[in-house]
Amino acid sequence: MNLPPLEQAVPDTTLALAFGVLMVAPLAIAGVALINTGLGRSRSAAQSLLGCLLIFSVSLIAFAVLGATFAGAEPAVAFTAAGKSWNWIGGGSLLLARFASLRTEQQCGVIFECLAASLAGLIPWGAGADRLRLAGGCVAAAVLSVFLFPLLAHWVWGGGWLAQLAPMFGLGAGFLDGGGAANVHVLGGLSALAVIWVAGPRKGKFPKEGLATAMPAHNAVYVLFGCLVALVGWLGWNAAGAILWLHAAPAALPATALNTLLAAAGALFATFAVTRIRFGKPDASLCANGWLAGLVTSSACAALVSPGAALFTGVVAGIFTPLLVEVLELALSIDDPTGAITVHAAGGLWGLFAAGLFAPRPGQLLAQMVGIAALLGVCLPLSYVLFALLNRLVPFRVDPDGERLGMDLHELGGGAFPEFVIHRDESYR
Repeated sequence: MNLPPLEQAVPDTTLALAFGVLMVAPLAIAGVALINTGLGRSRSAAQSLLGCLLIFSVSLIAFAVLGATFAGAEPAVAFTAAGKSWNWIGGGSLLLARFASLRTEQQCGVIFECLAASLAGLIPWGAGADRLRLAGGCVAAAVLSVFLFPLLAHWVWGGGWLAQLAPMFGLGAGFLDGGGAANVHVLGGLSALAVIWVAGPRKGKFPKEGLATAMPAHNAVYVLFGCLVALVGWLGWNAAGAILWLHAAPAALPATALNTLLAAAGALFATFAVTRIRFGKPDASLCANGWLAGLVTSSACAALVSPGAALFTGVVAGIFTPLLVEVLELALSIDDPTGAITVHAAGGLWGLFAAGLFAPRPGQLLAQMVGIAALLGVCLPLSYVLFALLNRLVPFRVDPDGERLGMDLHELGGGAFPEFVIHRDESYR
């Protein structure tokens, strides 16, 4: 697998720094896994966290074996239209057979993509909490890692047509996304919506009479601690992405880290204020969603904007997060236990837009808008069609009796908290 050639040789010290911060990036995955588990129900906690480990493994293997072939910089499918060459799908070797012969910066890029594919697969798993089978979650993650993620990774990071918007049309520096807001978070969030449509809501969530039934997080400590773990990983993630995909110098990394912190802090403050005003008291799970939405927006713009713009971007994300969660649940009857659609899809789209809005490059906003339109036109319809077909072969949803017992007992034969008696929910009908 080859990555796009760098504008100039990357010094060994910079590559060592990129590799070092990249080794911290998996903590972002660990944080998201803890948040997903805590936001679900206690009778599904072990299955949720085991599923996160399985999906991480399946996604990484699927991408390394086959997905990396399509994410490569060597064009495998390209066509000419309007006098321009459109690089659509990459090519490379199976099983990363040429990994040892790649340059160090290319090898670091492959590792980054492996981790990014794993995180993308984790997002729809959280949205399907309390009813999605392990087999269904793993199959969905494998499809994302083999087909959808490599396609978008090639467009954005592998020299594909989105990355070439500058030389082809003079739009800024081309579509920019150092931290994977597009091909990780938007892809994951829209795939989460497809999973929810295919699997349906949890039993008793939307009764025929009355409003949606509240199904609160079973462990707010997991959720809030997961936010802190994710922050450490995001700092490494954004720093590594800035070096590998945006060719940032080490001197630019402190600003990237500061912007990541400001986006998360601003989002948390805004969500805290909104929930305090609306409900009389702040809501812990929604504040966690706001914090995570701020981190997601930083994935797109932390290396491109000023600290003031990063803070503003985070505040906006924190304001719309609790409001959009409420609209999706109450107005559209979408059962998203982890807020994946709002946090990852909406947060990622806002971050990509903000990167173009505040980046000091003429035409950058239009380049970002072209990329956003391409994401919306590809991710949701393709993921829904693929998941609907997969659901016929490997049913995503557990049977009603298994959902009543809980995913832990049904799929693992034991609960995460055996010393506690877990009563059947009265809302289950």
